[in-house]
Amino acid sequence: MIVAKDAGCAIEAAAVPRGCVRAVLTLDFALDAFSGRTILAASHQDPPLKVVRAFATADGSALAHLHNVSGGLLGGDQLALSVRVRAGAAVQLTTTGATRIYRPRSGASAVSQVSEIAIGENALLEHVPDAIVPFAGARYWQRTTIHLASGAGLFWWEILAPGREARGEIFEYERVEMKTDVLALGRPVACERVCLEPSRRGLSNLARLGPYRYWATFCVCRVGLQSSTWLAAERRLREVAESLTKDSDEIAIGISALVAHGLVIRCLARRGRGVMPALHELWNAAKLLLYDREAVAPRKVN
Repeated sequence: MIVAKDAGCAIEAAAVPRGCVRAVLTLDFALDAFSGRTILAASHQDPPLKVVRAFATADGSALAHLHNVSGGLLGGDQLALSVRVRAGAAVQLTTTGATRIYRPRSGASAVSQVSEIAIGENALLEHVPDAIVPFAGARYWQRTTIHLASGAGLFWWEILAPGREARGEIFEYERVEMKTDVLALGRPVACERVCLEPSRRGLSNLARLGPYRYWATFCVCRVGLQSSTWLAAERRLREVAESLTKDSDEIAIGISALVAHGLVIRCLARRGRGVMPALHELWNAAKLLLYDREAVAPRKVN
């Protein structure tokens, strides 16, 4: 067993088979007392994972782009991401493009990715990546754990595509499994377990995706706000969702308040082009409610 401890988080990964990749990316963001801006105070990067730099934004937060310079992931690859956002800091993380999960090598195990995220007191993380695209035959396993301190804020989503639609690959991947836990003040407030095996259990069943091909989960949290605030936020975001889905069967959106400190939004779409604009609308509305300022879409880099 290999254990990497970086930025206050522990990440474990099994021994890596020959020809596969084990990569750890650790990012430690802090508020610079002199400038009042968030900086990338420390990092550790193993190829193919890379962050070139953290860009300063107009509101003083730091924008970082997560790169996979190999272009995608092969069976047996093991990735680990550790992010710490220290007290008072504000960070926006995005990807430079879709995360591609390739068909595995013969005899290789599933691709695995483990993410440990810690958001400090009164800090904010906006994690808004592009979609995960599992190619035909792909096997992918992901575990994400997010820890929120007092006053910490979170806008976090993940998007799963059905495959390479342009090549006619629709739900031809072998298996995608995702485990997500969000903890506020050490207590779980959101837990999600997803396991999709299209060849064994068809996804067109109404109990699964029905007529839709894309799905997304969007968690919105700010620790310490009263339940009445979240109920009001749920009502407002439902209004936004209704405006996005009115007179259209292209997209479906559901919103529910968590047991405390946040809410969760789920989105289903027939086409990929409908997912990101809807998430941006909901993100903007939620940020206005919780922070009294608009969400700014991250500037993309190549």
